[in-house]
Amino acid sequence: MSKRVIGLPQYLSAQQRLNLANVYLENARKAQELNITLVLCHNAEESLLHAGKATKSQPLLDGIATVYSALGKLLEERKRDSEAIAFHKKAEGLG
Repeated sequence: MSKRVIGLPQYLSAQQRLNLANVYLENARKAQELNITLVLCHNAEESLLHAGKATKSQPLLDGIATVYSALGKLLEERKRDSEAIAFHKKAEGLG
């Protein structure tokens, strides 16, 4: 049996995708296992990528940058420096 990956529903608005990314971030902060943290960070990133493509609203783009920055800080704390740097660069690119 093959695995099927379920992506984000296409009908979510940019704001809803940003909200979802924040949920992933909060759960990643609470995760005790590094692998779970990394999966949740990846899910947050996917949601943010879709949110960024779906809006030109500066307040939403600022919110996206804030979450990218928070993901970078979390990964710094978890000693995942290369991933942290990538998230910080994405945040800077929006700011």
